[in-house]
Amino acid sequence: MERSQAESSTVVVWDLGGVLAPSGRALGALAEALDVPESELADPYWAYRDAYDLGGSPDEYWRRIAKALGRPLSEAWVDRLDRIDTECWAVLGSDAAELLARITERGTPLGILSNAPGSLAAAVRRASWSGRFETLVFSSDLGLMKPDPRVYRTADERLRRSPGEVVFFDDRPENVEAARAHGWRAHVWTGGEAARAVLAREGVLDD
Repeated sequence: MERSQAESSTVVVWDLGGVLAPSGRALGALAEALDVPESELADPYWAYRDAYDLGGSPDEYWRRIAKALGRPLSEAWVDRLDRIDTECWAVLGSDAAELLARITERGTPLGILSNAPGSLAAAVRRASWSGRFETLVFSSDLGLMKPDPRVYRTADERLRRSPGEVVFFDDRPENVEAARAHGWRAHVWTGGEAARAVLAREGVLDD
């Protein structure tokens, strides 16, 4: 695809949970709603998450968690828990919001590549802040998860970029390593201040 000189060939791609959206909020809110200790909820919440991120249904995910906790859940409870979970993960953190605003002002395109279930992917697409993103790619759309190398190849196709044109932030080192092996300019997210320095070195932001 040809671009004008005014159009940037670089795209900055972001993971969602733990990067754009701070981690920890969902688990705390869900534990409060269920009236269980967060430590008790954490194991089943993450143990069954991969299948959910790969396109599993909310009903199956939450009922597996309920079984692990030893308590039945009605359909209304499933809907409530999924809504709480989705709302927590679909809210931008302040550091990320500030960075996105600065990058957008520079005219550099943005993308998302995230392991996320279908309900969260739909919520992000509805969110007003997602309108500034050129491309949104979620594991539930693909039936594949990072760090599978096929994820990055598919993302290239949807981003319409070559690997060297992608700057990527993820909070999981294994995902960053896989992205680098693919040829992306990938970095571990450790917070907004560090990311600003990275983006300056990458030529996306001024020093």
